[in-house]
Amino acid sequence: MNQPVHILNGPNLSRLGRREPQVYGTTTLAELAALCSGWAAGLGLELTFDQCEGEGQLVTWIHRAGDQAKGLILNAGAYTHTSVAVRDAVSSISIPVIEVHLSNPAAREPFRRRNLLEDVVYAGLRGFGVDGYRFALEGLAARLRLGSDP
Repeated sequence: MNQPVHILNGPNLSRLGRREPQVYGTTTLAELAALCSGWAAGLGLELTFDQCEGEGQLVTWIHRAGDQAKGLILNAGAYTHTSVAVRDAVSSISIPVIEVHLSNPAAREPFRRRNLLEDVVYAGLRGFGVDGYRFALEGLAARLRLGSDP
């Protein structure tokens, strides 16, 4: 039986492929979803992939992942730097959460260097582009196979 995992993407990730391709690449969100679906299937994971612009919706989906999934991969976008609500939602669930960012926020504008999630997630991947999602799925699959606590 495949293990259920969720990938949740926050604001502006709907613009992938068009928004600052020199920073975020040319892969669209639909292409990213298809890639992640294939990678997840190959790892024995059953994937739910979503994106939303709103903070409240993202919080709701984090809670849903905590209730329905064995693990969560989260790209909270700008909410990484601003949202105590997203941080609290991550803290409220008991599944491993891997934070992913396409770019490396620490190498960008100073306001992006503040990360409200880094001490409440299991692991983080930054700056690997689309491959960061693949690495996160591989790491999550390995973690779930081991069955260890976060």
